[in-house]
Amino acid sequence: MLQAGVMERVIADPLPLLRTRTSEKWTAFPPEVLPLFVAEMDYPLAPVVAQAIVDRVRASDTGYVASPGPLAPAFAAYADRTWGWSVDPAAVRTATDVSVAIVEALRLALSPGDAVVITPPVYPPFFDLVPEAGGIVAEVPLVDGRLDLEGLERAFAAGATAFLLCNPHNPLGLVHSAEELQAVASLADRHGVIVVSDEIHGPLARAGAEFTPYLSLSGAARDHGITVTSASKAWNLAGVKCAVLVTGGDRMHRRLSALPEEVGFRTSLLGLHASVAAFEHGADWLAGAVAAIEESSALLTELLATHLPLVKYAPPSASYLAWLDFRATDWGDDPSVRALAGGVALNPGPTFGVQGRGFARLNLACGPEVLTEAVERLARA
Repeated sequence: MLQAGVMERVIADPLPLLRTRTSEKWTAFPPEVLPLFVAEMDYPLAPVVAQAIVDRVRASDTGYVASPGPLAPAFAAYADRTWGWSVDPAAVRTATDVSVAIVEALRLALSPGDAVVITPPVYPPFFDLVPEAGGIVAEVPLVDGRLDLEGLERAFAAGATAFLLCNPHNPLGLVHSAEELQAVASLADRHGVIVVSDEIHGPLARAGAEFTPYLSLSGAARDHGITVTSASKAWNLAGVKCAVLVTGGDRMHRRLSALPEEVGFRTSLLGLHASVAAFEHGADWLAGAVAAIEESSALLTELLATHLPLVKYAPPSASYLAWLDFRATDWGDDPSVRALAGGVALNPGPTFGVQGRGFARLNLACGPEVLTEAVERLARA
């Protein structure tokens, strides 16, 4: 739920300027390929965020992070303004990114070989982060685009130690309802399961899509839950490396107290100050970015109806990622292969789990001319 303010107009950078970027999105493929795969925005940074980074560089302030410092109260205030979620700043810790935060949180929850539930099709690194933390993946796939509560109960009853929740869900852009999450919390409480909730796409929820932070649900959720999140998706800050881990109860707070000191120490100081600026002063820019994403989503619906009517698409309620269903076409299990041959890089659906066969993920955070050219290329393919 975005806050009222003066929405900033956010427009994607022109393609020649974008091609001067050196991130993975712009270096993984030859320049003739339109890169609509990795989750990086084509928009310029929020001015307040860019200024925060520039100020630290001009001050030669590029040393080590001592503590969450100003980030903890900045995130707590943002959570309260945006979602009505009361966060104790003392319960906020930092890490380099959400993937690291997930692994470290799970390590504190697991014994070697413990089962961790994930809900495919889901963010591909989840399949690797669980074994990195010492666990074994237990899949409970979504059913009709929703959490399978009966399947979760079976997995929890069978002895799963933890549930790695994607909230909102990537790649569907699904905002789980408060009722569904409350049911998850009740099941986890009943079976002694720890829930690690990845909420990195929460700030990108659309108007009318009520994102619910897991720890805001109930005392039970706060007792067994850990939230991991970051400004990196909503404000395009993946490269400056800063994420937060949040607890809401004494039990998980004590557990996170066992984190190695190095987990927080490795956070980027530039990322920390960029995140503070985003959470404190970035709401108007974010509102403009979400509006631009909604325009891209509407344009994609029109383009697919005109050029690729067999490809199905349900607009996301959060995130700037489009989950495209090619199963009615002859593009096979991995449509991204044919898309790449046509000059468009998409994320392969099968990497999100076997449930992703026949799908591909497309990045909507681009200019209308890039999106139009991409769909026209796909149609020619």
